[in-house]
Amino acid sequence: MTITTRSAPVLPDGLVIVVKRECETCRMTVPVIEQLRNGPLPVTVYTQDDPNFPESVDAIHDHDLAVSWHHTIETVPTVIRVNDGREVARTVGWSRTEWEAVTGRNGLGEDLPVMRPGCGSMSVDPDLVDSLRVRFGSSVLGARRVEIASAEDEFEAMFDRGWTDGLPVIPPTEERVMRMLTGTSRAPDDVVAVVPPDLVEVTIEKIAINAVMAGCKPEYLPWVITAVEAVCNDTFNIHGVLATTMPVGPVIVCSGPGARAIGMNSGMNVFGQGNRANLTIGRAVQLVIRNVGGGRPGEVDRATHGNPGKISFCFAEDDVHSPWTPLAQARGATPGVDALTVFPGEGPRCVVDQIARDPESLSNTFAACLRTLHNPKSILAFDAILVVGPEHARVFAEAGWNRERVVDEINARLQIPGSELVRGANGIAEGIPAHLKDAVLPKFRPGGLLLVHAGGGAGLFSAIIGGWANGDVGSQPVTKEVTR
Repeated sequence: MTITTRSAPVLPDGLVIVVKRECETCRMTVPVIEQLRNGPLPVTVYTQDDPNFPESVDAIHDHDLAVSWHHTIETVPTVIRVNDGREVARTVGWSRTEWEAVTGRNGLGEDLPVMRPGCGSMSVDPDLVDSLRVRFGSSVLGARRVEIASAEDEFEAMFDRGWTDGLPVIPPTEERVMRMLTGTSRAPDDVVAVVPPDLVEVTIEKIAINAVMAGCKPEYLPWVITAVEAVCNDTFNIHGVLATTMPVGPVIVCSGPGARAIGMNSGMNVFGQGNRANLTIGRAVQLVIRNVGGGRPGEVDRATHGNPGKISFCFAEDDVHSPWTPLAQARGATPGVDALTVFPGEGPRCVVDQIARDPESLSNTFAACLRTLHNPKSILAFDAILVVGPEHARVFAEAGWNRERVVDEINARLQIPGSELVRGANGIAEGIPAHLKDAVLPKFRPGGLLLVHAGGGAGLFSAIIGGWANGDVGSQPVTKEVTR
């Protein structure tokens, strides 16, 4: 779709006053406007709503709000002084001293209050601003416009065209896309990444379109952009994550003050339904992979079972109450900044330990549960995220165990004798070659166990998110700081 932009209307020299009848302050200042019309400077009045207002002044109807939009009228009345086609002074609302300073006239409105605030301009009205942004905005959207017949249901049309993940999506109208783009300072045509499997360049605009479809707010867009950058590279290898028959997809762990500012959930029901930011950020990333990159189930996506997280799996770390540094910071992000980590993960599984009150016992529970990940005999090939709930985290915090201590203690309990891992041991055909029976092997590679603090404050539960094949042949977690 292409937006045709219009050049800004030139303001005439002298005094320019923008008003609307609906504004009580505008009505109050009509006698002052009449007083100014009898002065030495030419006065031009623009009225936003009623073309007959003010009745005593020959006003110009700003019927399409072009003047108000292009000259950033946010409050009415606004008084602007223009010399040689250039704005040299401005005041908004009613303030006798400011009106006198801008107009160069003394004794204005002596029977009026000294000051009264104005009203919101129609050009910033939430019901109008999106259409005005499309009509007058300086950005040009490059995506093609898809016309939907009047008799066609737009939601069904998007299902029919294969643009959905199985759930309804929001129609990405020009107004919605332009509004979404207000969430970032980056240009719509900036190329963010090359998206597998079709290796298509994705721009900020294309990401914004899919963010609209996912149901995001504009303030979520920087997180979506960053997550797309994080998954579309050789390190994360989203192509491999798509093509594997294992049930994995991108898991997005967010941290920083910005995650809290946009209302992300890091507490109760952290992986579940009900939080718009969590669900739509993750969903938008998946829609980009599907709609831009061509990663569709049954085609490149070959998962045997899949998991519901392949629609969206995104959550915030509770870094405010965490006894440990945030995951992103532990992986090199600047302390205190917004950042996210993407991980190729399956659905979460619950860890229950209602009795442990010492860190050693709880570490034993975590190690025993982690031992079963994918297969009790699988070693080194898969990473994992251990999401520790607040009540379990308190056990470690009271013992003074930092992040590194917790991970080291769990890994120490996951040094497994080769005799338990070889093929046929314990009646399980799966396993490692027999020549390794005398070795002691770790469950996870160095750095392969990631620790996150999240979840509700009540309940002695934690969770494990298992990963996909790691290393150069698989996928590795990627951490990126969020830029706007």
